[in-house]
Amino acid sequence: MEALWRAARTLRRPGARWKRLPPLLFFTDPVRTPRPGAVLAALPRGAGIVFRAFGARGALAEGRTLARLARRRGVKLLVGADAALAAALRADGVHLPERLCGRAGDIARLRRRFLVTGAAHGAAAIRRARRSGVDAVVISPVFPSRSPSAGRPLGPRRFAVLARGAGLPAYALGGVTAANIRRLRGCGAIGVAAIGAFG
Repeated sequence: MEALWRAARTLRRPGARWKRLPPLLFFTDPVRTPRPGAVLAALPRGAGIVFRAFGARGALAEGRTLARLARRRGVKLLVGADAALAAALRADGVHLPERLCGRAGDIARLRRRFLVTGAAHGAAAIRRARRSGVDAVVISPVFPSRSPSAGRPLGPRRFAVLARGAGLPAYALGGVTAANIRRLRGCGAIGVAAIGAFG
């Protein structure tokens, strides 16, 4: 994790626009990362976690545990696809899947302090996310991924084209590890997001 953190921080660019955005995001997954609290406890101060409950019955209780730990560790907490849960947890923001990115403006108006990130898998989705008002876009999959929903990997070159043309801060997600993150240097990313690298 330390190697991934150090490398992720080298991708950032100076400036106020990037300041609120963590250079490293940990996306939870009930199957691939069944103990998110253990991963969160090891995250460096300044990193971020995206808690994806997927409608689980115990989401509020688990979210409260993660929120308390995130505050103690200085880690930003975003909640996947659920602004009401994010508000209940006093989270730092919301992450929207690609199909829900159009709601970003409404969420930002309701909770002005929220960071809002959105997922995108191609240029058209990035344009929609930008128009909706997200603070940053998470572009995937960059490398081959074990995620069952991952499509064909973009590769660093295609990712660079998308990130540089995004018109807003962009994260790289999908198969990112401490070994391959170096291939993203100069690609225009402000940070990386990962799931399996923390499993």
